[in-house]
Amino acid sequence: MRPLLTAEEMRELDRRTIEEMGVPGIVLMENAGRAVAEVVMEHLEDVESPVVCILAGRGNNGGDGLVVARHLHQKGVEVEVFLFGQREQVQGDARTNLEAALRIGIPITFVTEPASLEAVRLALQRATLAVDALLGTGSQGAPRGLLAEAVQLLNKAAVPVLAVDLPTGIDSDTGAVPGEAVKAKATVTFGCSKVGLHVFPGAAFAGQVKVADIGIPPKVVQTLQPRTFLTTPSLVRALLPSRPRDAHKGTFGHALIVAGSTGMTGAAMLAAQAAARSGSGLVTLAIPEPLNPILETALPEILTAPLPAVEEKGYGFAEEAAEAAAGLLVRKTAVAVGPGLGQREATRRFLLRFLPQVTLPLVLDADGLNLLASQPEVLQSVPGPVIITPHPGELGRWLQRSAAEIQAHRLEAAREAAARWRVVVVLKGAGTIIAHPEGRAFVNPTGNPGMASGGTGDVLTGILAGLLAQGLPPFEAAIAGVYLHGLAGDWAALRCGEASLLAGDLLKHLPEAWQWVESGRAELT
Repeated sequence: MRPLLTAEEMRELDRRTIEEMGVPGIVLMENAGRAVAEVVMEHLEDVESPVVCILAGRGNNGGDGLVVARHLHQKGVEVEVFLFGQREQVQGDARTNLEAALRIGIPITFVTEPASLEAVRLALQRATLAVDALLGTGSQGAPRGLLAEAVQLLNKAAVPVLAVDLPTGIDSDTGAVPGEAVKAKATVTFGCSKVGLHVFPGAAFAGQVKVADIGIPPKVVQTLQPRTFLTTPSLVRALLPSRPRDAHKGTFGHALIVAGSTGMTGAAMLAAQAAARSGSGLVTLAIPEPLNPILETALPEILTAPLPAVEEKGYGFAEEAAEAAAGLLVRKTAVAVGPGLGQREATRRFLLRFLPQVTLPLVLDADGLNLLASQPEVLQSVPGPVIITPHPGELGRWLQRSAAEIQAHRLEAAREAAARWRVVVVLKGAGTIIAHPEGRAFVNPTGNPGMASGGTGDVLTGILAGLLAQGLPPFEAAIAGVYLHGLAGDWAALRCGEASLLAGDLLKHLPEAWQWVESGRAELT
């Protein structure tokens, strides 16, 4: 697994490496700066007479930047450093590298007043590339004063920016952006990646993230027991259920999808097809009875089960359908509830009667979440394990917060909901969060803006139901399902572009996503 560390975890990692393993801190700084310089040289490979402008703080992040400057200078690259602070304010290993840089003749300007910012602006105008070494993982809150001005200058300059460890202004623990933040083209981070580089909104500022090995022993990382991880294809490959050669359809479970109402039969179709595409041996779609003829002819691979309906602005599930739906649980192995249910009061009462009878693994999504937003305690009456899949607006209604608040603190919100209701939370959106009730969380790297369209969430619900039906535990099913869902979207975008992407395209490309994960290939082709 690929851990994502908080600032405190990274400090502990550094401490153990220095104090217990005997690796001097200045060696770690040297390795970090050298690694960044190597990436800078890769970016300058085809550039004649490059100029690199380095903006450095007075702490260890600035010390890393000074090492970068020295290595670039030794390679013949023209370097100019602007250090935000006074010379005597730079201490420890950073001071050692500052004095070394001055001795070998690297031009360093100490920025201590606003008048010096004009020189920074002019230097950025002539630079080929800029390096952000202002603030690292230890900083908290928005940049202030001259540092905030420096961030603005970097963002206004028509020059690519490479961030050292973390773009200035990003909260390394949460990905929150409380004020000005550097918009980097790439970030070189050290030892392990950081939470804030992968959780939005911070992830939008990090660009391409490269993790550099700076000499931290792997066994030190293993003793940390981090709580946040990045989903990787190798992990998903290990989680996917096997397909024995002597299997039959019963081997792979039977998913029940409870979905649909007038005007939203498409949601039911997408969820049911996705469950089948995800390997469930059988899929039954429970649907309001008057809508059954539509779906029975449209979905030849799916069994249908017409349930009592109420006529109220079209057809939806009647309250008395709860007992019939409960009867369908026999010989099923997983249930998904929610896609296209609508907002009828009768359907809300149906859920209140049906859900307490569900002992199987359950996915609750879409209108299932919206109908119960005022009664989240209902989740605690469900006897079986539960995955909920809200987007920020839906989770906001459950937690009585705005969608903007949820989006600004995605990881904390997902963890809070998971712990409060003892469910697995899949907080949808860029960098989907999968949170376990005990506090572990995964950040998903797949997916693209083309998936921000109607029906893609219904496909995810079906994928999760299909994996649960085959016996995957809920947390593992959520990790794998979210990754495959996003990867199918990436394949679809590769084939037809983001703007033209439809939810149905995810179904078409889900087999490619599955095959790619199982093959272990490195790139989409």
